Amino acid sequence: MHENEIGTIVIDAAVYVHKKLGPGLLESVYEIVLAHELSKRGLKAERQVKVPIHFDEMVFDEGFRADIIVEGKVIVELKSKQTLSPSDRKQVQTYLRMTGMQLGYLLNFGAALMKEGIVRAVNGLKE
Repeated sequence: MHENEIGTIVIDAAVYVHKKLGPGLLESVYEIVLAHELSKRGLKAERQVKVPIHFDEMVFDEGFRADIIVEGKVIVELKSKQTLSPSDRKQVQTYLRMTGMQLGYLLNFGAALMKEGIVRAVNGLKE
């Protein structure tokens, strides 16, 4: 399945979860529920995936943890706050660069409407 197809399912699932739960809960709640919803839709959704970082000759076994990685191809970073900061947006782009993945989403479940809380990030993805 292509990254864009996975992305469409991720967004549909996020909108569904946001409509059902509303804004204002902890990130961890949305993470658990979204991963469950993605699984129900036939996708492999791994939570809190340890991602190593390689720098020079060093390897940091746990450079960061990705909130959700879908089908091993799409990174999903979740937030639950009123507004996203520039560093929130850069975080997903950095994760893509560090993993070599091509598509990521920053999903802010704190937004009044989910469509206002979706940020799509790409890293060399061909449309």
